[in-house]
Amino acid sequence: MSSPASTIPTLDATVELAAGTYRLGEAGAERDAPLAGVRIGRWPVVNAAVARFVQATGRDLAPALARKLADPLLADHPATDVTYADAAAFCAWTGGRLPTGDEWEAAARGGDSRAWPWGDVFDPECSACVESGWGWTAPVTAHPTGASPCGAEQLAGNVWEWVSDATEDGAWRAVRGGSYLDHAWGVRAARVLTADPARATPTTGFRLVIDPGSRP
Repeated sequence: MSSPASTIPTLDATVELAAGTYRLGEAGAERDAPLAGVRIGRWPVVNAAVARFVQATGRDLAPALARKLADPLLADHPATDVTYADAAAFCAWTGGRLPTGDEWEAAARGGDSRAWPWGDVFDPECSACVESGWGWTAPVTAHPTGASPCGAEQLAGNVWEWVSDATEDGAWRAVRGGSYLDHAWGVRAARVLTADPARATPTTGFRLVIDPGSRP
């Protein structure tokens, strides 16, 4: 397994999630979700982009992330060690926002409600997960064959991604997609976990959404 040449995405590297009704949810609890069209990040937000955000705003982030931001070899890796508030602040700084869980899942599953972004048959070469043997974060451009129907990549594995959904009491937020520590079952597009929004972890990052009429 070899790493691709470094390619650092820009914030306008988005793809279109078309307006429509998408079949979402775990087997046995499926539902139809009507969604407006948005632009969603082709890749998770990378360290290089967060470094620019910190330089512009002076935001204080976790020491673990500060070390990663200073390492040029990690510039094209997904930014992790961010709290929910950090991720939301970054998105607001760009003129965007975090995706809802439905938007995220629709981008991953497409109109045919597939199990993984690339289809209904698991392929370890399509994501950074336990079966693929990465063992840590991968460059966001490392798995082009894992793209979803709308063209978004890294929606399975590599890092969990914050979405704006909250638990009923509003105390915790949801994360989607699984990470490099998850097996095939754990990186399914329908899987949802809740997480403490104040906890920054090395397996959680985020993705940007741009509403119509807004620009990053």
